[in-house]
Amino acid sequence: MGTESEGVQMTDACAVILAAGDGKRMKSAQPKVLCEVLFKPMIAWVVDSVDRCGVPHTCVVVNDSGKVEPVLPARVKTAVQLERRGTGHATKMAAGFIRECGAADVMVLCGDAPLVTGEDLAKAYALHKAEKNDVTVLSAVVDNSTGYGRIVREDGHARREDGQVTAIVEEADTDETTRLIPEINSGAFWFGAKFLLEALDKLQPNNAQGEYYLTDTLAYAVNHGYRAGACVVSPDAALGANSRKGLQQLNAIARERVLEKHLENGVDIPFADGIVIGVDVKIGPDTRILPGTILKGNTVIGAGCEIGPNSHITDGVVKDGSQIISSYIDSAVVEANVKIGPMSNIRPDSHIMDGVKIGDFVEIKNSTIGEKTSVAHLTYVGDSDVGKGCNFGCGVVTVNYDGTNKHRTVIGDHAFIGCNTNLVAPVRVGNHAYSAAGTTITEDVPDDALVIGRARQVVKEGWTVKTGKFRKK
Repeated sequence: MGTESEGVQMTDACAVILAAGDGKRMKSAQPKVLCEVLFKPMIAWVVDSVDRCGVPHTCVVVNDSGKVEPVLPARVKTAVQLERRGTGHATKMAAGFIRECGAADVMVLCGDAPLVTGEDLAKAYALHKAEKNDVTVLSAVVDNSTGYGRIVREDGHARREDGQVTAIVEEADTDETTRLIPEINSGAFWFGAKFLLEALDKLQPNNAQGEYYLTDTLAYAVNHGYRAGACVVSPDAALGANSRKGLQQLNAIARERVLEKHLENGVDIPFADGIVIGVDVKIGPDTRILPGTILKGNTVIGAGCEIGPNSHITDGVVKDGSQIISSYIDSAVVEANVKIGPMSNIRPDSHIMDGVKIGDFVEIKNSTIGEKTSVAHLTYVGDSDVGKGCNFGCGVVTVNYDGTNKHRTVIGDHAFIGCNTNLVAPVRVGNHAYSAAGTTITEDVPDDALVIGRARQVVKEGWTVKTGKFRKK
């Protein structure tokens, strides 16, 4: 999605996102918009959809908890709604922002409706401009409209997508005819900025709740000779979450949408059991994702990889032809043709170079592992720079922490690190050096050297007989 749709640019538009609700119905201490869909806060989904349209100015209306602001991009402004007095009142809190940015048009969105897309917003804006509307509702046609406000068009109660809108009738106010209308209000709008500011000043809390409703701006438009329209978009645009069950349903819909996108792009997902892929994850063609795999954040997977089963990658990069079996990767880079796992953990700031083999129960932290190095099993490599073509035996540990500070270990190319070697950092092992099994290395080892750092073996024959160590009582 670019910055244009159907020839209409959005550079003279701004967005207001309503996000001041609390999390009481979610049974959460966090504001509702911070509840996550595919590991991403709902408000971040909506902000991203606005960004895809190329809208240059965005304001999020928040409560006074200060919890929403940290997840927003730096360019996004905020306005605070101290009292919860309805959607119209919340929008009015952004009136200063609307005047200041001077945009001709304003879109108003709900921060807890994450499945509205940039395509939906652009389609509605194109109609808003083409029909020269003062207000355009983003509507949806659904099989079951119960619980939603119905869109009534100028020809009475029948739906006509090219007719002006005369009313939005809430569920409690429907009669037998309007109740059958399948076109509903999604809660998202496009407004002419001048009209919106005028209408907000005229809103009255004419309801039992004493709240100011944004939908009443449409009635104001109809009653004062302004033009109101509606643009039918995807039914998903109307979906929000007012409970954990509703949030679960949003996750299920978003999950299927993301899986379908990757299937269409040539990703092999033979069975979807337990697979969850974040909306911002990128995967190359011919990569196979196996059951139980979770991919989060800004993870990028190359082509021809195999990920899983039961692998978990967050903000990681895995390049072409690599295999990650039942392992964790967090904020690390894995180059091409690497094999990791099972049961390994690649922690932040690690860089695994081409052709490396990392076996079972290996932990890598803040380290570079050189090309074609093998770290087979039961090993910890932390704060280290390892050369190419090295071999690590079983049970190797880089002892990187002295209780106060972390220190680095440097290992040259083609070094052989024997089983149960401890490398007490800071220490350097040279190229083609060889450490004997059981060695504790505390001093630098030069190139081509053998290092043996262990006590000489002592055998005391007959010791168990003399001491009665195993004698039966």
